[in-house]
Amino acid sequence: MTKILRIDASIRADGSVTRSVADTLQRELVERLGDATVATREIGMTPLPASAWAGAVFGPHTPAEQRTPEQQEGIALATALADELLAADAYVFALPFYNFGVSQHFKAYVDILLTEPRFAPGQPQLIAGRPAQLIIARGGGYGPGTPRHGWDHGTAWYQRVLTDILGLDVETTEVELTLADVTPAMESLREMAAENLAQGHVRAKQNAGRLAERLEV
Repeated sequence: MTKILRIDASIRADGSVTRSVADTLQRELVERLGDATVATREIGMTPLPASAWAGAVFGPHTPAEQRTPEQQEGIALATALADELLAADAYVFALPFYNFGVSQHFKAYVDILLTEPRFAPGQPQLIAGRPAQLIIARGGGYGPGTPRHGWDHGTAWYQRVLTDILGLDVETTEVELTLADVTPAMESLREMAAENLAQGHVRAKQNAGRLAERLEV
């Protein structure tokens, strides 16, 4: 049975574009595969503990009998995150773009994961080559010719971590202008935003189809 791991980092339960597009992709993928199971790690609505990273960093260098509760928690969490990744055949990362950068919740996820010996820098990439879907939503427009071209300091980092550090084979779906409907200054962009969102859902379904074909081989 195919196992999919989904990571959601949006802080919004309702109205989240990354969740919505990921839902479209997941429905299509499960329908095509038939026997797939999806495990979800919710880090947006249920953030990882703030103390976990320090605990995971320093805990392994502290004798087991002297470890603080935070260190024990950090080590256990790093192990759990690593186990989840290793158990999956493919991945869906639904990651928003906040304040011109990455989600703090996904950054914490990565920081904790990389303390785990199996995923530590310099170790063999144990999940290298496995397929991953990266879904990104940005409230404004950041492409060439826009006032904030060059302000996207998140997308490249997401891709760098997933491809170069974890070694995943990543396909990206990007949606922009997601704040047009609630931002008066963006009123003229609402039609474009709606089209962009619709295209994002179409791409998600297409990507799910290709991923299903790959997983069925």
